[in-house]
Amino acid sequence: MVNGRKRAPNHPGTLLREVVLPAMRVSVAQAAREMGVSRQQLYKILAGDRAITAEMATRLGRYCGNGPELWLNMQGAFDLWHAQDRLADLLDEIPTRAVG
Repeated sequence: MVNGRKRAPNHPGTLLREVVLPAMRVSVAQAAREMGVSRQQLYKILAGDRAITAEMATRLGRYCGNGPELWLNMQGAFDLWHAQDRLADLLDEIPTRAVG
């Protein structure tokens, strides 16, 4: 359990694959073409094998009309959960030092 969450947040590619693209009724090939990225790059994101970068978040935010912050925040939550999970034992050994 990380920060009270037993389950990891979904990769943003999952939302894109399962909800957004089907609602827009566009294929992966069409979305990739219209965003100016390769199909392979978009397929890796949809599979959760590639992180959404600031550049990709900007493209997705424009394409989907919801801004890049949503995509970056989702990716950040996903990455942070996994980092805290991987480092859980080590983090227990690091003292917390308050400023002041």
